[in-house]
Amino acid sequence: QVQLVESGGGLVQAGGSLRLSCAASGIIFRFNTMGWYRQAPGQQRELVATITSGGITNYVDSVKGRFTISRDNAKSTVYLQMNSLKSEDTAVYYCNAQSVTSRSNYWGQGTQVTVSS
Repeated sequence: QVQLVESGGGLVQAGGSLRLSCAASGIIFRFNTMGWYRQAPGQQRELVATITSGGITNYVDSVKGRFTISRDNAKSTVYLQMNSLKSEDTAVYYCNAQSVTSRSNYWGQGTQVTVSS
């Protein structure tokens, strides 16, 4: 059974920081590109950042320079360090695993991030 379990969300003031974690099980972690997505109320889910098994990263323009995605293949965990948070970063953040060897795609349950201005 595949599980992606996010943690680290919460309430923070604008300008503050949070670190999200996503622990994966039931998949061969190193064979997956991992990603963080977010969905604000009334909006579509959007890509925030991805990281390949080799460590190549990609970010949406709005978070470049503020967010950093990283992964620990030994712990099957992906992280999202979020600095200089803004009110527009408020959303439910979802972890995603996309297999590079098949079409398998998995989602976590989401973690709420609320940034107060």
